[in-house]
Amino acid sequence: MIEIEGFRKSFGKGAKRVMAVDGIDLRAMPGRVFGLLGPNGAGKTTTLRAIATLLKPDAGRILVDGHDVVSEPDVVRARLGFLTGATGLYDRLTPAETLQYFGRLQGMSAEHIARRTEQLADLLEMRDFLHQRVGKCSTGQKQKCSIARAALHEPQVIVLDEPTSGLDVIASASVVEFIRRCAQEGRTVLFSTHILPEAERLCHDLAFIHKGLIVEAGTLDEIGRRHGTHDLNSIFLKVTGHAETA
Repeated sequence: MIEIEGFRKSFGKGAKRVMAVDGIDLRAMPGRVFGLLGPNGAGKTTTLRAIATLLKPDAGRILVDGHDVVSEPDVVRARLGFLTGATGLYDRLTPAETLQYFGRLQGMSAEHIARRTEQLADLLEMRDFLHQRVGKCSTGQKQKCSIARAALHEPQVIVLDEPTSGLDVIASASVVEFIRRCAQEGRTVLFSTHILPEAERLCHDLAFIHKGLIVEAGTLDEIGRRHGTHDLNSIFLKVTGHAETA
């Protein structure tokens, strides 16, 4: 699971200091999809990067599968699959070669890499471009390759930062189904998204983050009962203070 207690992170110094995340708590459980929702600049990506050991918390504690991201970063990375919008791919490699390369970095055997490549090619519908150079792939194909790379070593915890951003309906559908499949296999999935209907279909648990604070959290039913509606768009506008403007 992922456990976050009192996580804080700021950037800059003095008068230019910006508090990106201001003491949040959340828990993402195995076999469930946790959606982190919020407007741009709310602190979503900062939180996900801290979970992935890319940023060090100013305060608080983050545990991944029971291991601290600060004191045990290598252990955390071995248990974690992480996708961020800033993740780059090598244009001269094919998706198959990309997975082989990163599988070897993970210490996987050739047989294990081959087996997982076949599985992921089917799950993410990558057969048509598996042996095409990444530089010639579409945005959706590159995103699928990045997701496959994150999940290649069969991590128990998967963190995805806007995994369907910029994808067409068909590509999005296969990614959504892949996320659902990961949860069904007992993995912990935490992802951020701006696509509220997608979160409504996928997520067992939700947290709305705004200006670095968790302003609402729970299951969709729990949140819906508190607000008198299950319409995530209305809830989103309300908890972020934009309901009257809308």
